[in-house]
Amino acid sequence: MKKLGLDATDIRILSAVQQHGQLSKTRLAELVNLSPTPCWARLDRLKAAGYIRGYHAELALERIIDFTQVVVTASLGSHRKAEFARFEDYIMKLDEVTDCIATGGGMDYVMKVATPNLAAFQAIMDDMLAAELEIDRYMTYIATRQIKTSRPNLAKLIASSGK
Repeated sequence: MKKLGLDATDIRILSAVQQHGQLSKTRLAELVNLSPTPCWARLDRLKAAGYIRGYHAELALERIIDFTQVVVTASLGSHRKAEFARFEDYIMKLDEVTDCIATGGGMDYVMKVATPNLAAFQAIMDDMLAAELEIDRYMTYIATRQIKTSRPNLAKLIASSGK
C-alpha cells in the first residue's frame, strides 16, 4: 500500500479516534482544532487509505464473567514457511486466542488466550498439539490480574521516530 503523507492534523485525528473511538463530526473537529467539514474529509481520506482498521468497544470483561487468561509462548520445531503458515492459519480460527504475535529470538509466537477456566485452556492446548502444528515447546503463564492495557501513544511514537 502506498504510504500517505501524514501531517500533524492527520496525527491528531488518528490519535483522537484511537483514544475515543467513533466520534461525531463536531466532537472530532473540536478535539483536533479544525472545522467539521475539512476534519471529516480528512477522516474519510485516512479511512480510505487504510489507517483505521475499525472501531471497537473495550469491555470490562471481568465484570461480566469469571474467566482465565493465559499467556502462551510457543516455538515451532521447523522454521519453514509452510509450518508458520499452518500454525498461523490454525490460530486465526481460534476465538479464544485474543492476541498472537510472531517474535524473533527464542520463541516464535506469544499469544493471549481467554477461556472460561483452566480446563478449557488445557483442552485448546491439547487440540493444538494433536493438530500436528510442529509445536516443539511451549510455556504458559497464568494471568492473575490486568495491570495495564493500552494502545501506543501515536503522537509520541511518531515524534520519537524522528519523522
